[in-house]
Amino acid sequence: MKKKLFSAVLFFLVFACFAAGSPLSGDDGAFNAESFAGPKVKDLYLVIIRDPDAQLLALNRGRVDILGDLHRPVDVDALAKNPEVDLSLASGFHGFFLGFNVRTFPWNSLELRRSAWQALPRERMVRDLFAGYAEPLSTFLPPVSPYFEPDVTAYPHDPEAAKKRLADAGWTWGPDGILVSPEGKKIPPQKILSPTASSAPTTAEIAVRMAEALSSIGIPVEAEPMDFSTMISRLDERDFQMYVLAWQMTRDPDSLYAFYSSKMDIRGGYNMPGISDPKLDEVLDRLRFAPDEPSARKAASEAQKLLSDLVPVVPVYSRYTISAVSKQWKGTLVTERVTADNTWSLLAMEPASGPMRPLYLVQADEPRSLNPFTSSSAYDWQILGLIYDSLIAVHPYTLETIPWLAREWDIRTEKGPDGPRTVLTFRLREGVTWHDGKPLTARDAAFTYEILKKNSVPRYFDNVNNIESIETPDDSTLVVTMKNVSFWHLHRVGGLSIFPRHILENVKDWRSWLPASEKHPGDPDLTLLVGSGPFIFREYRPGEYVRMTGSGSFWLGRTR
Repeated sequence: MKKKLFSAVLFFLVFACFAAGSPLSGDDGAFNAESFAGPKVKDLYLVIIRDPDAQLLALNRGRVDILGDLHRPVDVDALAKNPEVDLSLASGFHGFFLGFNVRTFPWNSLELRRSAWQALPRERMVRDLFAGYAEPLSTFLPPVSPYFEPDVTAYPHDPEAAKKRLADAGWTWGPDGILVSPEGKKIPPQKILSPTASSAPTTAEIAVRMAEALSSIGIPVEAEPMDFSTMISRLDERDFQMYVLAWQMTRDPDSLYAFYSSKMDIRGGYNMPGISDPKLDEVLDRLRFAPDEPSARKAASEAQKLLSDLVPVVPVYSRYTISAVSKQWKGTLVTERVTADNTWSLLAMEPASGPMRPLYLVQADEPRSLNPFTSSSAYDWQILGLIYDSLIAVHPYTLETIPWLAREWDIRTEKGPDGPRTVLTFRLREGVTWHDGKPLTARDAAFTYEILKKNSVPRYFDNVNNIESIETPDDSTLVVTMKNVSFWHLHRVGGLSIFPRHILENVKDWRSWLPASEKHPGDPDLTLLVGSGPFIFREYRPGEYVRMTGSGSFWLGRTR
C-alpha cells in the first residue's frame, strides 16, 4: 500500500547551540571560509574511548573537550544540565538500516524481506531507545535530503499481516515454528552482524530486538556482535546473512547508485546486499547521469519508490546529530545541518581564556587501517578527513559547492565520439604545499584520479569510472573530460580527496598499504600520511589516542 510519510516532531528543548565567541553565529550570509585560516590549535588528540559511559565521564571530568555523535537520551539529558558544556543539534544525512544478503537463500525471497520489514517494531524501538532524538525512517534517503521522496510503499509494524503475507506466498511453518519455503527449504539459523554493546550499545540492542521480532514470525535469528573492523571486513567480503549499519549520506541522491546499482556489487563496494534488478539499474543510471536537476529529482523519486518495493534493506531510523563541547573553548561553528564537532570548528577553536593548550576529541573506536584507498569507516575518516583535501567543499549553511583546493572551475558540454560529454576545468590555488613542503599541483590531482581509475579501487569506483581523459596544461590547471553528461560529475570528481603523487608513485600494493606505519624518507618526523589539510598525522597508539598537530602552512586564507 502507498502511504504518505511524515517526519516526527522534534519536541525536546532548544539547546544553547553556539559556543561562546563563535565566529559564525549569524545567518549564512556571514559565512566567509577565509576567516578559518587556522588551525589555531597546535596539538589535537583524538582520544580512543569506546565505552559511552567512559566517554561521558571523560567529558564531565575535563579529560576531553569534544564529544560528538551523542545518541543515548540519558547522556544528552545529563549534559543539558551541565553548565560547563555547550550542546548543539542538527538534522543530519543519517540513515540506519537492517541489510540482507539477497544473493542466497533465504533472503533472495522478496516476500520474506517484505515480511521482515513488517515484523520489525521500528517506531517502538526508536521511541524506547532515542526518546525523541531520532525519527523512524521508511525510505532510503533521510527527510533532511532535498530529494527525499515520502510517497513510497509502506510496511507498518504488523506481525500477523507479515505471517499472512508469507502464507499467501506459499510459506509454511514446521513443527518447531520455523518457516519453510514454498520449495520445501527450511530457513537455517540466521545471524545479524552488529558492533559490540561496549562500542555501540544502542546498535547492539537494536540488533537483539530485531532478532527477537523476526524469530517471532518463524525466522530463526540471533544477533552476532563483533569488533566493528571485523564486521566491516565481513561485509566487504560478502560473508554475512544480515547486518545492521548506519550510513552518513551525502547531499546528493546519487549515493543511491553507489548503494544499490548492480554495478557496485563488487568486493569492497557499497552494494552490500547484492541487489540486482534491471528496472532499478535503469532508473539509477538515469539518476547517476541526469543532465539537469529536474531529471535528477524525477529519477531520485522513482528510485526510492522502487527500492521500497524491492527491500534490499529495511530503513529503521534517522538520528539527529548531537555534540557537546566544553565551554573552556570558543570558536565553534554550528548550523542547522552541522554540529560543533566539525572541521570548521577545529580550524577556529581556541581556549576561552589563558594560553593555548592541546585539544582533546573523543574517537569512539580504533581506526581500521588509515589506508585512504581502502578505509571506509567513519573512525578512519575522522582522521583522514583532517589530513587530505579535495578540490571543492560544501557550504556549511546552504550545502552549496564552494571553492577549496580549486579556486574556480568551468563546466561545459561538448560533443564526443559517443555523444555529448561533460568537461570539467579546475584552476587550482597557487602556493599550496603538502605537509612535507613539496608543492601541490594539478599533476597530483591527475595522478590521484589516474591511479584510482587504473586500479578500479572499489571505494572510489563510482567517482572515477566515467572519466575519459585527464590533462594538465600547466601546474594550476586540471581538465577532466568525462565519457558522458551528468549533473553530478562536479561533485563526484571535485569531491575526491587529493593524494600526493610523490608518495603514491612508490606504493607497490594499494590494498595492503599502511602509510601511518611507514616513516617519510625525507622527514623522520612524518609518516607517509602526507596531505595538504589542516592537521598533520604524528602518532597512533592503539587503545589510547591519535595525535595530530596543526599545519602551520595550511593554505586557507594564505593563497590565491
